[in-house]
Amino acid sequence: MTFPDINAFIAELDRRKELSRIGEAVSPDLEIAALVDRVCKSPGGGPALLFERPTGASMPVAANLFGSMSRICLALGVEKLDDLAAEIEELTTPPMPKGFMDALKLMPLVNRLTDLMPKTVKDGPCQEVVKMDGGLDELPILKTWPEDGGPFITLPLVITRDPETGMRNIGTYRMQVYDRRTTGMHWQRHKGGAQHHRIAERMGKRLEVAVALGADPVLQYSATAPMPEGLDELMLAGVLGKRRIEMVKCRSVDLEVPANAQIVIEGYVEPGERRREGPFGDHTGFYSLADDFPVFHMTCLTMRKNPLYVTTVVGRPPMEDYYLGKASERIFLPLIKKTVPEIVDMHFPAAGIFHNLVFISIDKRYPGHARKIMSACWGLGQLMFSKCIVVVDKDVNVQDEAEVAWVAGTHVDPSRDVQMTMGPVDDLDDAAIMPAFGGKMGIDATRKWPSEGVTREFPSRLATSAAAQKRADELFQKLTRR
Repeated sequence: MTFPDINAFIAELDRRKELSRIGEAVSPDLEIAALVDRVCKSPGGGPALLFERPTGASMPVAANLFGSMSRICLALGVEKLDDLAAEIEELTTPPMPKGFMDALKLMPLVNRLTDLMPKTVKDGPCQEVVKMDGGLDELPILKTWPEDGGPFITLPLVITRDPETGMRNIGTYRMQVYDRRTTGMHWQRHKGGAQHHRIAERMGKRLEVAVALGADPVLQYSATAPMPEGLDELMLAGVLGKRRIEMVKCRSVDLEVPANAQIVIEGYVEPGERRREGPFGDHTGFYSLADDFPVFHMTCLTMRKNPLYVTTVVGRPPMEDYYLGKASERIFLPLIKKTVPEIVDMHFPAAGIFHNLVFISIDKRYPGHARKIMSACWGLGQLMFSKCIVVVDKDVNVQDEAEVAWVAGTHVDPSRDVQMTMGPVDDLDDAAIMPAFGGKMGIDATRKWPSEGVTREFPSRLATSAAAQKRADELFQKLTRR
């Protein structure tokens, strides 16, 4: 089961007692964020939060909705995230038909993909209220950290179209509020929205933009996913939600937005216009520094009659974004394995904030194989940002960070097994030698072979005999029952 809108998802969280309602008045200026941060660092990610009386605002604030393993699974309609990987594997690897009857059996799969295309509807809840002269001061937008340059919209679905091809992009890019009708647009140079803006500037054209807040859970996730360039996030949302995403035309710009969103901000970005944006307390756990970014001008505000303001708080991990990233890790693993099939599993530790540290296990087949994997990852989509990749053998559980540390510590000779290179890095990497360009490190923690120049025998793991283990298990059960 997936949810048609965020209201249904919150109602289910409430029923499952995974939602905490805060009835006291709490300020969007630092106070809400401080509580969200405290809750996110509780065991298991803490509950979802609904602030019913944010000071200075008439609409509630929802936060940490996806901030636990159980809630991200619920949002995506699965018991566990690996179920999504199996579904993606089925969709991307249909069996080869052996005859006419086998080909007919594949027709439901083809129809299923066709039935998941987005569709435009006449109207939707997101336009129950239309304010051509509306302002952002009507929304309880949070200031999350003391040195932030101002309030920031942190969980928007920013929708643009390529001015040349018409291809749509939906991404999650923070937006600093400058005044009631103007914000920054934090398009990092590697993102799809930034590419659309570059094309528009080259053509000397204004780029129309629509920003949806509080879409349904699968679409909210899909906007954060590392989609390959040219693929529509709405298709991913359709696959995950097992339904067509309904879109409605905007009132002041030529774009479509999710019909079930809570709030929509319509507007445009002018070519050549820049304004100072930041600082911002980022998901790195440090402030990203102020810099010049494009400026978004609002032309219309639409919303539901009783809207929710849905937001997220980022900061020192673990935070809610870890669970969104974990979903991407599992969903995109089958697609990565299409290109690099020797990969068995991968893991992005929370403390590594998605790109600083990546653990990969492989089915090692030839000398130097681990280094080939490093190079492949550094040339593959957003894996190119991986600053430190640790490669281990397939018998190592990369989801167990202590096991990886143990194996790497015993198997790695730093003078032999560390590889350095240079290349693109994340825009937020404050250690890079230059903005968006810096060093990367690969660590080969696999067992070394004589064909790799290691003549000493690698020792085997400690493990007792099967019979002794069985007897120990029996005795342990008796001990625990006492």
